[in-house]
Amino acid sequence: MGNKVWNDKKRFIWILSILLLAAFIVTSSISYQVAHDSLSEQIEDNTLPLTSDNIYSEIQQDLLRPIFISSLMAQDTFVRDWTINDEQQPEKLVRYLREIQNKYDTVTSFFVSEASRNYYHSSGVLRKIEDVSNDDAWYFRVRSLPQDEDYEVNIDTDTADKNRTVIYVNYKVYDFEGNFIGVTGVGLAVERVKKLIDLYQTRYNRRVYFSDRQGNIKLHSSGFEGATTLQSSAGLEKLATRILTSPSASFSYHRDNRTIYLNSRLVEEFKWYLMVEQDEVQAEKKLLTTFWINIGLSLVVTLGILFIANMTIGKYQRKLELMASTDKLTGAANRQVFEDYFAQALSRSVVDGTVMSVLILDIDHFKQVNDQYGHNIGDLVIQSAANVLKSHLTDADLLCRWGGEEFLVLLANTNISQANELAEKMRESVAAKSIKVNGSKISVTLSCGVAEHRKTEKPEELVNRADIALYQAKAQGRNQVVLSY
Repeated sequence: MGNKVWNDKKRFIWILSILLLAAFIVTSSISYQVAHDSLSEQIEDNTLPLTSDNIYSEIQQDLLRPIFISSLMAQDTFVRDWTINDEQQPEKLVRYLREIQNKYDTVTSFFVSEASRNYYHSSGVLRKIEDVSNDDAWYFRVRSLPQDEDYEVNIDTDTADKNRTVIYVNYKVYDFEGNFIGVTGVGLAVERVKKLIDLYQTRYNRRVYFSDRQGNIKLHSSGFEGATTLQSSAGLEKLATRILTSPSASFSYHRDNRTIYLNSRLVEEFKWYLMVEQDEVQAEKKLLTTFWINIGLSLVVTLGILFIANMTIGKYQRKLELMASTDKLTGAANRQVFEDYFAQALSRSVVDGTVMSVLILDIDHFKQVNDQYGHNIGDLVIQSAANVLKSHLTDADLLCRWGGEEFLVLLANTNISQANELAEKMRESVAAKSIKVNGSKISVTLSCGVAEHRKTEKPEELVNRADIALYQAKAQGRNQVVLSY
């Protein structure tokens, strides 16, 4: 019975553990998934567009300034008057270009005349523009821009220093009657712009780069590892057309088994697309950390609950075992315990080669006590008799309440002679004991049957022999002990 209860307890604890952990894991997983979906939506619809807006605002300060400078140069009366007046005294224009370069901290400033095809630079007249030169193709491209487009942004090598790459803002110049008379503008060093992009990336923890309207990657940070075009970028090839036909859009795509969030925005003045990307891994790290913290806390809580449950169950289990195995009135073992205890005692007796005896004791005339004094007093009498019997037993012996006023005593390592001697002492002690009730003394006596276990004898056979001896004791006048040989 004890093993079964213990196994049931273990099974319950395991089931409770599994249920608790499963509940915590499922709850944490659902929370993680909801948070993940919410985060993805937040990044795609709010966080990334907001970052793009912030970067765009900074671009207006850092990168659109050259466009403004070129526009001022193209509208400058001095430049137009000087050109119309046959480009006399070139040093005046050279000085003007040098002042522009120094004042606005550009790497170059220039003017190309349509009439003379001279390339004027802040350092002097460099050369003439030629129709057949690939290096001069930019000039004819700008000259042929549509009527509503006054400038272009172009990345090319510096005309004055072939080792340097420059971002040119090439602006068309018209005379006062609207006739095309040349191209002017300034240039920024690519490395300087890349540093700005690196600054944006560090500040906002996003990847930033620029694409022109054909999908060519024009500017990027020094650590950029992407392709040269949107159409050839892994994961972006299917989105390239949508990006290049939308002034502003948000997308997500997969690259290297990761989700990448992208916000694109056309910078009208630059005629380039600002691309801002965020890797899902960066955003998901905090979620994963939180998820594992939740799992860890769940495990701690589960262990705490199981510890408390184990203690509580153990407490109630002991109480239930005591209730199931103990007679509530007398504290003696009940009849259900006898078979388990007898089997264990019998095994020890066989192994040790010892004897074992049984006593069955019954309170004489107990019905008269109940009828005369009531059941409450009858219970007191039973309790009193049980206490007397216990006082004569050792820890190896077992006292059971066998019936209403009947007790069974299992005596380990005791032969019939020793059992008889103990039974007589018990009988005499009970007879000498009295209970005072309303000034009256109540005394009772015991009848007892004694039997020693025989080899191969079953428990019920042993008890039956002791019970027959008890009836003989009662038939012979009660208050005596009868042995069964």
